Amino acid sequence: MRRLLNTLFILSEDIYLTLDGENIVAKREGQIAARYPLHTLQNVVTFSYLGASPALMGACAERQIGFAFCSPRGKFLARVCGGSAGNVLLRRTQYRAADDPVQSCQISRSMIFGKLYNARWSIERTRRDHGLRVDAERLSGASRQIRALLPQVREETSPEHLRGLEGVGASAYFGVLDDMILNNRETFRFQGRNRRPPLDPINALLSFAYSLLAHDCASALESVGLDSYVGFLHRDRPGRTSLALDLMEELRPCMADRFVLTQINNRVVNADDFLHMESGAVLMTDEAKRTFVKSWQEKKKEALTHPFLGEKLPWGMIPYVQALLLARYLRGDLDAYPPFLWK
Repeated sequence: MRRLLNTLFILSEDIYLTLDGENIVAKREGQIAARYPLHTLQNVVTFSYLGASPALMGACAERQIGFAFCSPRGKFLARVCGGSAGNVLLRRTQYRAADDPVQSCQISRSMIFGKLYNARWSIERTRRDHGLRVDAERLSGASRQIRALLPQVREETSPEHLRGLEGVGASAYFGVLDDMILNNRETFRFQGRNRRPPLDPINALLSFAYSLLAHDCASALESVGLDSYVGFLHRDRPGRTSLALDLMEELRPCMADRFVLTQINNRVVNADDFLHMESGAVLMTDEAKRTFVKSWQEKKKEALTHPFLGEKLPWGMIPYVQALLLARYLRGDLDAYPPFLWK
């Protein structure tokens, strides 16, 4: 099992990263702003346009330290990878499965089942914990609608119909997401998902959380020897980590959406944490990103019992465990891929 080390997030747009011995050096206008030992890091994610030196990227690739580049708005741009982890047989099996509609559908429906199951549980948790502050009947209606979809998803054999069921479930879930916002509603109103760019504060938070989660999933998949760019639900597209997007589907409701709701409902973020651009885009401030990332890292240290393994693990290990289970399924060690079912 891979150790849960630190992820270094570079949130300022004017930072350039270089290598000095066994250290990452962050420079601003040629002056050293900070220094980080390589041996303490598992991943580096930079939101700066200035980038990093080739020597540093090579050192990270050699040490299997994930290195991802994102735009200041949180859009994924690229990842630096060294030699492929794992063996060629696993990846060849993955490619054959991705080219087989039947196998792709089998894996996809497990992931979508997990996504809808976790979305329903998120709704139920809000209804249970805050029944006097929310429209309980409205939340119950969405929960029942999603629950009715689960048996259909489990038996579906058509990729097109599977995506249709996912769309119905997502519509029901996002239809009540606004009801799950308990505080500061004058700032945080959810009226639908929008992105590239986000047009309101809550979509800015969701987009940023999804970027962090996608990076964690891509790093997890590469660490067990899978190709993060070849997916089963999300089809191939140049530059897109399709399998990472597949893996994060079941984790969105419990790892990203619930985290965003907690940040809002606990008043960690507020109206001052966002920039409203003339184009209509709404962006998080650098300080808001720092606060968000700090809380994200702390959340990843919290422990829970994995529903399939029955072992207590930190949240941050969940993408790695799911990547490992997917690899075991592709190798034939498991009869089916077991999605992460939050309880």
